[in-house]
Amino acid sequence: MSKYLVETFYTCTFKVKHYLDKINQTELDGLEQRDDGEFEVIDIKIDTRKTKSLEKKSSSKNDTNISEVKLDKGANVLENKNLNKNNKFLKNVDEAINKRFSMPDRRKGYIQKATIGDHKVYLHTGEYEDGKIGEIFIDTSKEGELVKALMNNFAIAISLGLQYGVPLDEFVNAYVDTKFEPSGKVFGNDRILSATSILDYIFRELAISYLNREDLAHTPSIGRSDSTLDSEDNNSEENNKLIKIVKDITSKGFVRNDYKRKLVDLSDIRINLKGKK
Repeated sequence: MSKYLVETFYTCTFKVKHYLDKINQTELDGLEQRDDGEFEVIDIKIDTRKTKSLEKKSSSKNDTNISEVKLDKGANVLENKNLNKNNKFLKNVDEAINKRFSMPDRRKGYIQKATIGDHKVYLHTGEYEDGKIGEIFIDTSKEGELVKALMNNFAIAISLGLQYGVPLDEFVNAYVDTKFEPSGKVFGNDRILSATSILDYIFRELAISYLNREDLAHTPSIGRSDSTLDSEDNNSEENNKLIKIVKDITSKGFVRNDYKRKLVDLSDIRINLKGKK
């Protein structure tokens, strides 16, 4: 007769694949009742393990402890053997998530000056080589040392988040439409006419410049329509090369992705460098 009872609790993560001819709400609601799905185990983990004595008289504590250690060791070996691939995958994911992508020493960016009420706000941005934003700095005037220190450290926190891979969309959704003083009309920005706070203004500006969020702008983009631009030598190889050069040396946020509208053709200009006789 057995002397001990061992209970092992597992947590299993799996997925079920269904192949459907059409997708609608009725089909999706009835997936759990279908029996034609393909199961695939993704991960199995041992949560807890309990050992109980079946004898009327309890055995010594030393024997119980030894049994538990041996069983846990065997379970770990089994788990490592069966889930080696999953552990490698999770390790790679963790390393990618925890990795910080530092900014280059020499970087592009732009400075936007604006006035909200009676307060001047200077927004500095830094970009990676591919044009993605990686840091911001915020300078304000007519503010005390406490507010300036808070804004500076807030900018550092946002910059660290961007460098660790937090999407700019998340910050935009979190801070747009926040309300506190100073607020009101905005002067000095061609796309934003009013803001409910400094943070509302800053992340509207970043969303327009780096995410093409025209829904957050108060004025339309100045320039010709995209359809007109596409019809004008869009397939020209020389034009595409020129645009690529401009992208490499120009701040993406400064031109707001309107590279074609910012280009100035100087190919037909002749400069006379001869002095007067």
